[in-house]
Amino acid sequence: MYDNFEICDMPLSLKSNRTRVERFLADSGLRLEDVDYYAAVTDDDGNIIAGGGLQGNVIKCIAVGEAARETGLSNKLISHLIGMANQQGADSVKVYTKPDNRTVFESMGFRIIASAPRAILMENGMRGISRYTDYLRRTRGDRPDGAAAIVMNANPFTLGHRYLVEQAAANSSTLYVIAVREDRSIFSYDERLAMIQAGCMGLDNVVVVEGSDYAISELTFPTYFLKQVTDATDTHITLDLDLFARHIDPALGVTTRYVGSEPIDALTARYNELMQEQLPQHGITVKTIERLTKDGQPVSATRLRQALAEGSLSQAAALVPATTVPYLIAHLATDALRTELHTTPKPGLVDRNDNGAHKDMNLALMGRSIDALQPYFVKLALLGYNETMPKTEEVRQIGIEAERAMLNATGGVNTHRGALFSMGLATLAGAWCMKHDGNVDEQQLRDLIMQVAKGFAPTAGTHGNDAVNAHRVTGALDLAKAGYERLFNDWLPAYRGYLAENAETACHKLLLLIMSQLDDTNVIHRVGYDQAQQVKQEALTLLNGYSATGMEEMNRDFIARNVSPGGSADMVALTLFIHTILN
Repeated sequence: MYDNFEICDMPLSLKSNRTRVERFLADSGLRLEDVDYYAAVTDDDGNIIAGGGLQGNVIKCIAVGEAARETGLSNKLISHLIGMANQQGADSVKVYTKPDNRTVFESMGFRIIASAPRAILMENGMRGISRYTDYLRRTRGDRPDGAAAIVMNANPFTLGHRYLVEQAAANSSTLYVIAVREDRSIFSYDERLAMIQAGCMGLDNVVVVEGSDYAISELTFPTYFLKQVTDATDTHITLDLDLFARHIDPALGVTTRYVGSEPIDALTARYNELMQEQLPQHGITVKTIERLTKDGQPVSATRLRQALAEGSLSQAAALVPATTVPYLIAHLATDALRTELHTTPKPGLVDRNDNGAHKDMNLALMGRSIDALQPYFVKLALLGYNETMPKTEEVRQIGIEAERAMLNATGGVNTHRGALFSMGLATLAGAWCMKHDGNVDEQQLRDLIMQVAKGFAPTAGTHGNDAVNAHRVTGALDLAKAGYERLFNDWLPAYRGYLAENAETACHKLLLLIMSQLDDTNVIHRVGYDQAQQVKQEALTLLNGYSATGMEEMNRDFIARNVSPGGSADMVALTLFIHTILN
């Protein structure tokens, strides 16, 4: 009956497809999870009779309708999904499935790598988990059994993490600190690994170990990253713990696992509870260390992230070792860029509603640009967080690399060149202040920005430089060399006032204020000097009689006139950033 079946793509971005797949899976007692790709076999009437999805190299949501279960469709569907994963570069493929399906997958070369009463995790391919355990054995070297381990996300690495490591290390011959490998946290895996490595310096018996898909990852424990306790949570936790006991523990010779007490997060508390129950069954002792407190409250990454969200570097920095501070500064820089980008509506600029007066930019492109710049703001913050003032050439080289990464991410579109320059200088200067004084002083920040900016020469051939030469306006470099005088004297105090009045409109009003005062070389390039002066007056008028409707009307008008105040947008982001590092 199903001899001439065809496997077809079911894009879940289409609501009709998603509904059909959800209903089909529900008939098999399953629910649709996040997948990048879903394939299905349908009968002559268009009903789904078999289906399965892929998220990366993980097969998910596979089911075969009751009438088709003896036809061999499941094998053919699984083969199709394996082929799709291999085309995307996967050298091993994994699957979550019910224990009842074990034989089917074993017949196709899969082997169990972790199990729980209600689910098993299987994998095929020649590498997979063996590649990770080989790495662990090489890292271990000739160290004997009897080591301890901590698995941490460190989003970011706090004084609490350092305290946990210190306490565990003091009672261990060797302590392995395993970094959770994922990029759903506000700090990337590379950043978190670097923070852990720097934060554990000076502890000679501590070995920082790279993470993988096999330790509290989205693969073994997806609910961890949603921070919800659901009916699937215990199964995911059990799979993660079983995998640790089967593979990671033997490779490192671990007999003790340390955790911090968890008085706040229900999911982490449940994880710790099941760890206490299950790991001793595998010969692994679990020891809990009471969490470090500060000002009567537990020191936690959650508390720190709240301080960042509220725009306070000083509050966040008080909760971390010095080695984490540059990462906080870099995060606040890119967060300011994202806040400016998502402020909506904005006249003539890309926002959540439209692309403004741009034909070559959109919200997704601008987001990719910011993501590409993030590692370079980290580099600039680390460069500034130093004993000696960095040389101009060192700063310039990072800027060149960052611009190259930006253009690569955007297909050659100049999305943030101006912002990279201004935010880069402020990031560097802010990090220097934190390193030497433990805080950011406004006057010192201005002086340092001026000092670094004076090492740069004008960039010939740019639209901004052409406008400066033709109309004798103040360009981006001269603004920096003057220490962003108007920003500190006018825009920053005004923004703080706008925040006190109404946080929801503060960025809109700040943009209009800057537009009314700045000779925006981007506007001059697009519509000429005289029109640019008119734009300044229009912005002032709207600021004095502000309304959301007025912003929307100005946006439509600017789109029609091809006006885009990109320089003003850069200064909005810079003002937001400086507000947070001074706060």
